[in-house]
Amino acid sequence: MSEKTPLDKIRNIGIIAHIDAGKTTFTERVLFYTGKIHKIGETHDWEWTMDWMEQEQERGITITSAATTCFWKSHQINIIDTPGHVDFTIEVERSLRVLDGWVAVFDASQWVEPQSETVWKQADKYNVPRIAFVNKMDKMGWDFDMTIESIKKRLAWNKVVAIQYPIWAAETFEGIVDIVEMKAYHFEWDDGENITEIDIPADIKDKCEAYRLELMEKVAEMDDVLMDKYFENWELSVEEIKKGLRIAICNNELYAVTCGSALQNIWVQMVIDAAVDYLPSPIDVNEGKIDAKDIDSWEITKQISVADDSTLAAIAFKVATDPFVWKLIFTRVYTGTLKSWSYIYNSTTGSKERVGRLLQMHANDRVEISEITAWNIGAVVGLKGTKTGDTLCDINDKFLVESIEFPEPVISISVEPKSKADQEKMGTALSKLAEEDPSFRVKTDEETGQTIISGMGELHLDIIVDRMRREFSVECNVGKPQVSYRETVKNVAKDIEHKYSKQTWGRGQYGHVVITFEPYKELDEDDIKAELKEKPTNKFVDKINGWVIPKEYIPGVRKWLEEAYLRGFVAGYQMVDIKATLTFGSFHDVDSSELSFKLAASKAFQEACRKAQACLLEPIMKVEVNTPEEYMGDIIGQINSKRGRIEEMSDRGQAKIVSAFVPLSEMFGYMTELRSASQGRATYAMEFDHYEEVPANVATKIREDRGFKLPDED
Repeated sequence: MSEKTPLDKIRNIGIIAHIDAGKTTFTERVLFYTGKIHKIGETHDWEWTMDWMEQEQERGITITSAATTCFWKSHQINIIDTPGHVDFTIEVERSLRVLDGWVAVFDASQWVEPQSETVWKQADKYNVPRIAFVNKMDKMGWDFDMTIESIKKRLAWNKVVAIQYPIWAAETFEGIVDIVEMKAYHFEWDDGENITEIDIPADIKDKCEAYRLELMEKVAEMDDVLMDKYFENWELSVEEIKKGLRIAICNNELYAVTCGSALQNIWVQMVIDAAVDYLPSPIDVNEGKIDAKDIDSWEITKQISVADDSTLAAIAFKVATDPFVWKLIFTRVYTGTLKSWSYIYNSTTGSKERVGRLLQMHANDRVEISEITAWNIGAVVGLKGTKTGDTLCDINDKFLVESIEFPEPVISISVEPKSKADQEKMGTALSKLAEEDPSFRVKTDEETGQTIISGMGELHLDIIVDRMRREFSVECNVGKPQVSYRETVKNVAKDIEHKYSKQTWGRGQYGHVVITFEPYKELDEDDIKAELKEKPTNKFVDKINGWVIPKEYIPGVRKWLEEAYLRGFVAGYQMVDIKATLTFGSFHDVDSSELSFKLAASKAFQEACRKAQACLLEPIMKVEVNTPEEYMGDIIGQINSKRGRIEEMSDRGQAKIVSAFVPLSEMFGYMTELRSASQGRATYAMEFDHYEEVPANVATKIREDRGFKLPDED
């Protein structure tokens, strides 16, 4: 890491977009123009830099986020290129957590696509400033104005301003108008390196002036001084526009939209300029401070300045398995300096760790460095117990910074090793892959003994199995996909009482509890939805606090309920979003024990599930189908037959868009059906949206297929 780069000259940015919007192509151009690489790699030639995995090159998609560092006009730019496929949303989530700004890439002919909307909302959650790049302006069907309107309608109404406009001549993408400076440019040579200024074409001058007027008005609204100046002269200088726009973007009050064609090497340099000019430096984020939380209470106890070299504050945001160094811990340093061969404290696990080597990454290439300075990104070798989201700090100054939220898996498959040799290696492989990817889970089915792996989608699990085979030489048989259902309760079961009393020769058993069970989150009475975009939560409240039941017995009640939630009640799936409140009970001086209270809680739980109407929940996917108009009827019929619910039908250029919510269990094999119904001309994208109650007849069939009986059911 360069120690000479001042904090105000550092930009930590990421590239986000829907799949196939051109993120990786754009990133290749950024690396070329900044001098990081000397030959532009093309995705269609399998030569790109950031997508280095074999699976990425074979499929032509980004699977894992890749980091690199480059320099542009005295600024250091740390870049993370993220996947566009919804199955790998964890890569976007953890990158968003540690970056200061984003470039959102849109396809000019497709406007705002489903995953673009998802990653934009993720950026909203972390309050990350961003600019937009409308790519593929050379593609047939492009429409810059409609892309702007789509961004306004679906993502950020009244916060979007265009700062560039495309120039087309004789059906050829020729150049760009810089709306801030009202200058036009033409790009020449194969790599678009020769940029010449030209006159703004007369046919688009009025449009550019209208966009500039809108830009000045919105910038003026952000600052009283600029507002007075604007009302006085009805004009702002270029410097005033840039200054006001930077403040507004850093505060997430405006989003600037640029345009160009990464494939044709048009305007990428100016997008880098926009990132440097308008996206925040470390000292612009949260006034240059980070919040430090107490390890025990999780309350914010102090703020640490990014310029404070005396205190180390860092977060491990990614774990990567490496065949040569065991594993790499990608780390973002906020304050202080992380030095090689030093000791640090992992506040999340409460353990002391020894730092080994430090590496500066360029995709899968690396350069060894001696330290990672404040507000930079690097990889650490040697941290044995560190996981994604852990806080790293000085041994003598212990605190926590905000961690990373992990999405819950929605689909599972069983895997079985083909041989005994594979069996011995499979456990190690799955353990390392789960450590790498927090959205990937592994468990053993207690009834069948099968190994069940769970993830965010079919592609996600397919990549996992492929990596097991290639990286760990594990061959396995794969079962059919299984939906990750959940269970919850719909109503309140108040003061459910059960007294367990059993007397035998000698000491007996006595436990008496009164527990109220209720939904932990407010659920819509007509359409039960358990929002599991965050980790599912159950809550236990002890209201007696040792009054009528000794404190030593209460952990037994809590522990048994936690075990019961994992076993489920309706069909044997994990129960979520339940609040259990222990309100009363009694005990016996001789016969009471932790076991007796567990048994009492067991019966109370079963009765509560019946009274509170325990129900089965299924993952509902947000599905968007892009189709020619002539196939609309058949496609709508398909969605309806899958228990789908049509939400919206709209136009996107010459195509029709059908948006719907469909249960994940109905979507297996849908691509084949869609191709058949549209002669291969329709496409679709889907992403997890929420959990919803399963209809009674479907729930009965699921329970029967699993051979599951309700407790006390004959």
